Amino acid sequence: MKVLSEIEIDALTEVFNVGAGRAALSLSEIVGEEVMLSVPSIEVLRTDEVNSRVLALTDDTFATVSQVFSGPFNAEALLLFTENYALEIVRDMMGSQMSIEDLAEFEQEAMCELGNIILNACLSAMADMLGISLNSSLPSYSMSSPDEITRRLSEKGDDDSYVLILHIDLLLEKHHTEGHLIFLLSSTSLSKLITHLQQYLNNIL
Repeated sequence: MKVLSEIEIDALTEVFNVGAGRAALSLSEIVGEEVMLSVPSIEVLRTDEVNSRVLALTDDTFATVSQVFSGPFNAEALLLFTENYALEIVRDMMGSQMSIEDLAEFEQEAMCELGNIILNACLSAMADMLGISLNSSLPSYSMSSPDEITRRLSEKGDDDSYVLILHIDLLLEKHHTEGHLIFLLSSTSLSKLITHLQQYLNNIL
């Protein structure tokens, strides 16, 4: 079922592209090198349509940062990176001279900070451009397999829930990975998001 029109997808892509730009600037300051985030690609699926193939989760383990957002609509956001890449990012954030053993001690704190930067940049861009206010919980961090991630989405959702999936490439001078940014919304929240998107489009057209 097609939930969003092409123009609504384009508008949402632009919103998250602005957020990705903000996140890239913040990350560049932290890691001391240029960070580029690609223009997101977006799809909206029912929770029962989501599986590891759809999410392109091909690795064994993912670093997962989650936050809950509330406002005119409610959503849970999940940011996924492969386990190996998560450690590389932490090394860049904490200092390249640290050993893997030392990095493990700071992994949770650093990944929560990374997730907080990216998720809040994307959601603050959405709030600014749509003219709304969104509140967020503190980020939480876990390591998850693809099956655990899809099971988590299906358990949190219901027959009336949707998953909005963003695929984003994150490039540093030394690294390149594909990240996944996932928003879990009820049909009510998705309808409210679409209403605000339509108001935004009406204002700019």
